[in-house]
Amino acid sequence: MKIQGKPLVQHGGQWLLLGGLAAGLMACGPKPDQHAGAMPPVPVSVIQVQPGDVPVSYEFVGQAAGSREVEVRARVGGILLKRAYTEGKPVKAGDLLFQLDPEPFKAALDQARGSLQVQQAQLARTKQDYDRIMPLFKENAVSQKDRDDAISAYEAAKASVAAAQAQVQQAQINLGYARVTAPISGITSQETRSEGSLVTTTADGSLLTKVSQLDPIYVNFSMSDNDMLNLRKLQDSGKLKLPAHGQFSVALLMADGSRYNKTGHLNFTDSLIDSSTGTVRSRATFANPEAKVLPGQFVRVLLQGAKRANAITVPQRAVLTTQQGKMVWVVADNKAQPRPISTSQEVGMNVLVESGLKAGDQIIVDNIIKLRPGAEVKPHPFKPDASAPAAAAKP
Repeated sequence: MKIQGKPLVQHGGQWLLLGGLAAGLMACGPKPDQHAGAMPPVPVSVIQVQPGDVPVSYEFVGQAAGSREVEVRARVGGILLKRAYTEGKPVKAGDLLFQLDPEPFKAALDQARGSLQVQQAQLARTKQDYDRIMPLFKENAVSQKDRDDAISAYEAAKASVAAAQAQVQQAQINLGYARVTAPISGITSQETRSEGSLVTTTADGSLLTKVSQLDPIYVNFSMSDNDMLNLRKLQDSGKLKLPAHGQFSVALLMADGSRYNKTGHLNFTDSLIDSSTGTVRSRATFANPEAKVLPGQFVRVLLQGAKRANAITVPQRAVLTTQQGKMVWVVADNKAQPRPISTSQEVGMNVLVESGLKAGDQIIVDNIIKLRPGAEVKPHPFKPDASAPAAAAKP
């Protein structure tokens, strides 16, 4: 059907005037654009990289240990009468920890004192003989043999008295050892012998408990020989500046990620590599007045104070990982171009770039997913969001 030469088509029981509708749409619609279909420039945030000295830290796994850890052992054998301390509580040097049965040692002391008295009496008698013989010998009233016997008996008696005095002293020491006291101030451990047990002087039978000094506390950690070589190479090349006199400040991160509120320092680094682990052992010391760090606790050790000289860093969010390695997007002539880079360690929310970038390069930080090589971009300076670090820290 036609109306004045214009075609109609039926749709849903109604006749539509296609020609007039198409003409009207063409008259009202926009004119064809030769750039129709071209993507508008992608708005991106950029940062301009500049080399500079960047503070760096090195992280290792460490384990805490008492600065002094002493095994409390019995020096004499006997029956353990009582434990005088509370397990896991602090004690001071000299505090009574255990009491062994003192009666056998008292009896031995009395016996030694009796022997001493016998020897002292013998010494007195031989001295009297000596005092009588010597004047008589000068008058030729006694023989040379009588004089020699008197001298020999007197000297032997003095030696016997000295031996008896030593036995008395030994008996007194053993009696004192019946009181087992704390050798150092620190935190006690669990007892290994209960009251009524027979304590011996053997390696297995003499251990009673342990005492650990917690203030200061030691943290032991190890550095691989490969890490040590890399640090030396960076230092020799001038890329790494160590703190003055090589004195790193040391921070601790607890198991929950919180930072310990005391700063420590290195007090030992081994000059040998452990052949069984391929690591160099080191130790840091921390003040620990509140015993927040306990022996055996695993922590993370941060060595701080070093700087990377003339280093370039970029935000971690700007770095992409591909099958070919790491890359970033750079702006060149308002177009996005991929740039392969090599990175090393993380520095806060940034990462150190070892190669691939130079001073003045503009790095794209956001809208990365929308980019393709050669895509036109509209760059503007990157403004870090105050909440970004917190968001980035979330797993």
